[in-house]
Amino acid sequence: MRAFPDASLTGLRIRGDGKGQPCLQRARGSVPALGPGPQAYTGAMETASVLAVCRVHQLLDDPGSVGVTAIDKRPVDGPVKVHKLGLRGDVQASRIHHGGEDQALYAYSQDDADYWAGELGRDMPAGIFGENLRITGLNASNAVIGERWKIGLDVEVEVTSPRIPCATFQRRMGEPHWVQRFTEAGRVGTYLRVVRTGSIEAGDHIHRLFVPAHGVTIAKWFTDPTLEDMEALRDADADGQIRLQPEYHQRFEQLQRRLGV
Repeated sequence: MRAFPDASLTGLRIRGDGKGQPCLQRARGSVPALGPGPQAYTGAMETASVLAVCRVHQLLDDPGSVGVTAIDKRPVDGPVKVHKLGLRGDVQASRIHHGGEDQALYAYSQDDADYWAGELGRDMPAGIFGENLRITGLNASNAVIGERWKIGLDVEVEVTSPRIPCATFQRRMGEPHWVQRFTEAGRVGTYLRVVRTGSIEAGDHIHRLFVPAHGVTIAKWFTDPTLEDMEALRDADADGQIRLQPEYHQRFEQLQRRLGV
């Protein structure tokens, strides 16, 4: 299992083929079970909802190692079944770098899409970032790692990790230096683990069920990780508040080496 790329350690260094990092690999193998169940979230409730549910529209030719990409996600009408590996009818062309239970869904916020619309001078329709869920009223990049949401009547998801931009994403956007710009902005959205299956559709409300006390957000961990963040995540994982992917523990080692600890 490869650790998170160095670009996410600094938010600046981009290595690889000159066009961006390889995408994040999904976790493999067993993951320790959670301890006592999470406590109900008692903080302020935003009015959040799903603007669009997106799944693959067509496979596109791509010069990458797989030869095709499933990044062309577009909104679909009506309810869509959600299972442990994501939306029914959705696929990942590169299953080494995408998918799996810890990356079952990818959520991106309208606020971040609006930011890029202003930066790039063009519309950012739902699905353009390869997201499954375009949401509003809740910023996915600022979600706390391990927090849980209820979507619609029965689906529950858990925030797992940031989206790592790759060369395929850059080709999709058609913007020079896109991987670096996306990385530096820190508006990366979040992958989600499906805790409870069901159906979702555009217009469904999103409610926070649980927010871990450690407070480390997706964007913070992606752009500016610190030893304090690492210890907070480790403690929360050890206490059973959250369940970290194996990549996190490998990244802890990277961070300690970089800081000479």
